[in-house]
Amino acid sequence: MPELPEVETIARELRACLVGRTITGTEVRWARSIATPSPAEFEQQTIGRTVQAVGRRGKFLLLHLSGEATLLVHLRMSGQLLLEPRVSPPGKHARVVIALDDGSALHFQDQRKFGRMWLVRDPRVVLGGLGPEPLADDFTPDVFTRLIGWRRGMLKPLLLNQSFLAGLGNIYADETLFRARLHPRRKANSLNEAEIARLYHAIRQVLSEAVANQGTTFDGVYRRVDGDSGGFQESLLVYGRAGEPCRECGTLVERIVMGGRGTHFCPHCQPAP
Repeated sequence: MPELPEVETIARELRACLVGRTITGTEVRWARSIATPSPAEFEQQTIGRTVQAVGRRGKFLLLHLSGEATLLVHLRMSGQLLLEPRVSPPGKHARVVIALDDGSALHFQDQRKFGRMWLVRDPRVVLGGLGPEPLADDFTPDVFTRLIGWRRGMLKPLLLNQSFLAGLGNIYADETLFRARLHPRRKANSLNEAEIARLYHAIRQVLSEAVANQGTTFDGVYRRVDGDSGGFQESLLVYGRAGEPCRECGTLVERIVMGGRGTHFCPHCQPAP
């Protein structure tokens, strides 16, 4: 699933080519890709609107349109947004095709059909339950300490909880916990002051480095707007490396399942609680 670094990369690339473009036609090819309004209303209500800004909140893409409307996109497991020439035929997994006035088209491709789009007047209707942005300037160590201070659950599920922090997913939770030298089953309320500080800085460092490398392409799921891959997969220290030597100590990386999610860690660098 595309996480914060991948969605941020897509937002930056779309911002460079979509702002100022007007939608000239919309085709919904898979009705369930549209969360709201109805597919027919979505097609009708997007036409003629101009893209005024492109942003990101957590794992959501936000296309702010003229007429006080916002198009939100969540890519979920396999969603991709690709900018193609309008004359290019949509691929077999294209669920929504949005034609633009410069002769290009935005293809929402989604092999597993879990991705969703919303066209709303107030994005808070969809985004209201999200936690703070971990790379925001106002997300300080003090804020994080207060945020985690009353939590009692295990660290890995907590980092995946979008109401706790917006944007982390499986890849970056594993990488963050390795950098912080914390076992994924550690309880949040067991951390001391130094460990909380390590976790805070690890979150920021891992996400910043992944954004700088334009995200992680793992199993070919994530693609940038032009179809290219990200580059952070070359820097992964534990995720997807079960049975391989830890890059820090040589101990074999292990994989367990927590909450139905594969979880990777080094048993030496991240001692069990």
